[in-house]
Amino acid sequence: MDIPRMGVPERLAERMSMAEQHEYLRARFSRRTMIRGGAVTLGAVAGGAFVPGATARAAVPTARTASAAETIDGAFVAPFGRHLAYGADPRTEMAVSWQVPVAVKKPFIRIGAHPTDLSRKIDAEVRTLFTPAGVGASGNHTQYYVHAELTRLRPGRTYYYGVGHQGFDPAAPHLLGTLGTFTTAPAYKSPFTFTAFGDEGVSYHGLANNSLLLGQNPAFHLHAGDIAYADPSGSGQTSDTGFDSRIWDQFLAQTESVAKSVPWMPAYGNHDMEAWYSPNGYGGEEARWNLPGNGPDKKNLPGVYTFVYGNTAVISLDANDISFEIPANLGISGGTQTKWLEAQLKKYRASHDVDFIVVFFHHCAYCTSTSHASEGGVRQEWVPLFEKYTVDLVINGHNHQYERTDVIKGNKVTKKLPIGGTAYPETDGVVYVTAGAAGRSLYAFTAPLSYEGNEHDVDSVASFVNVKGGKQNETVTWSRVRYLDYSFLRVDVTPAPKGRTATLKVRGIAESGEQVDHFTVARRAK
Repeated sequence: MDIPRMGVPERLAERMSMAEQHEYLRARFSRRTMIRGGAVTLGAVAGGAFVPGATARAAVPTARTASAAETIDGAFVAPFGRHLAYGADPRTEMAVSWQVPVAVKKPFIRIGAHPTDLSRKIDAEVRTLFTPAGVGASGNHTQYYVHAELTRLRPGRTYYYGVGHQGFDPAAPHLLGTLGTFTTAPAYKSPFTFTAFGDEGVSYHGLANNSLLLGQNPAFHLHAGDIAYADPSGSGQTSDTGFDSRIWDQFLAQTESVAKSVPWMPAYGNHDMEAWYSPNGYGGEEARWNLPGNGPDKKNLPGVYTFVYGNTAVISLDANDISFEIPANLGISGGTQTKWLEAQLKKYRASHDVDFIVVFFHHCAYCTSTSHASEGGVRQEWVPLFEKYTVDLVINGHNHQYERTDVIKGNKVTKKLPIGGTAYPETDGVVYVTAGAAGRSLYAFTAPLSYEGNEHDVDSVASFVNVKGGKQNETVTWSRVRYLDYSFLRVDVTPAPKGRTATLKVRGIAESGEQVDHFTVARRAK
């Protein structure tokens, strides 16, 4: 018997793309069905104002809003889950996002240079996300995400901010403890630190890693996909089981200790394709995040963007577009993402202001995990571009462990990179780091562990790569560091005068605070 699961019969889901399944659900949820039980909808109530020194701009909604619940006295409703993100220019733009548990009236943000001077009050935008009973583990559930985009900020300046709504004013004396701060990027090249990991979810280990992140004092944090795991199946289909939109409420509360002051810049992984909200699976993500809109295709690839901080260009990619292993969104950009990537790499390599290029995304280019190992789509589409434009560091998640390669070019080791070693991308090749041990259950290796203080070099490792026809076995020689416990990356960027050597000092740090790997990427400054 063909039993429908999550709205689309299994026999149909197996043959349908994500977009086709979405159209099927739209047709199935007639107007009568929507009135009775509701349909998955995403919408916005927008407001904006221009003020001296800072402005807010409402984002364009992706669909019509669901009916809002009756509001209650705002004095009894406290915002939570604050998270920041840079705009396209980290020197002058910042997006502040938060959540409220029920509908509120007239949400806003206050901002100023001092906690007692928050006179600039800017209207915010609400994006309402409704998930009906029958889609996942919960009953009808409505989430209210609030966003304000700040522009015309001053470089290198620390700002105080408070978020509120009618009845809850963060400038009130008894609410000053709810204020947060952020610091814009400086207008000139200076040393800074950033952190990175992937595959966090909601857990003690995720919370512990967040606490350590905050102690690194990073300028920003990169999340390499599989963010909250509200969809534990991760195949990007409406037949995925176990979905629970309420997990996002827990996740944003968990990360607030860091994300309220450190821009939290995510890429999207396979568990972030929530197929019920939109054809591309990212309707829910667009409600929750406010990322730079400078990618090649905001409609299909909202998690693709770029920004420059100091002397370092950062590029976020969406590997779901080129994944052979999990093909729900395979080819969704029609090749535009790869063309855009090459244009960005070419631009940054020609720029006199950019020394380093860091690229991050979910699926691994090179990894020997027994679970997902390497993604052939990444090797086919993007690795040649990384090598052509001498990308300095590639950061991935997907596999729940820490692994770091030697220096690679042409799918071969061009230089062994021992712990403490130095890579020169201009001549050597590219270093790849899998940092997917942020909080979810750990995977496994076939080869012995090898990390700082416990080095165990091997000549080769048996693994596989996901190609168009399935898994293809391979024996690799590039696996240099393998660590199997919760961890994250810390990267210290040190610029240098023109002609001198600028560096990225990369460290793998365990949940215990111990260092499990370190190496340097060096490049002659422009």
